[in-house]
Amino acid sequence: MAHEYIEWRETGFYIVGSRVPIDRVVREYCNGEEPEAIQSHYPTLSPERVNGAISFYRSHKDEVEQVMAERRLAEDAYTTAHPAPPDIQEKFGRMLRQVASRRD
Repeated sequence: MAHEYIEWRETGFYIVGSRVPIDRVVREYCNGEEPEAIQSHYPTLSPERVNGAISFYRSHKDEVEQVMAERRLAEDAYTTAHPAPPDIQEKFGRMLRQVASRRD
């Protein structure tokens, strides 16, 4: 059943009928998010598709995690090759400090 919700594309596993890679759902799921909360972050996905993605991940954990690791390496390489301009880095750093101070 989970297979009907996931398809392989050139760059990895995606949720059928969307541009959402399974990585996004899996990361949130592994961080403890409930399927309903995950679905609220991706309003174009039905609850069935989110649950289908989670089921697919559980059934193909090693394969999905390998693809996720490869995507993460590619993203890290791109980020290293194309760093954000210093002014953007500074603004982002300020934003992170503000968020952290609100938590305290």
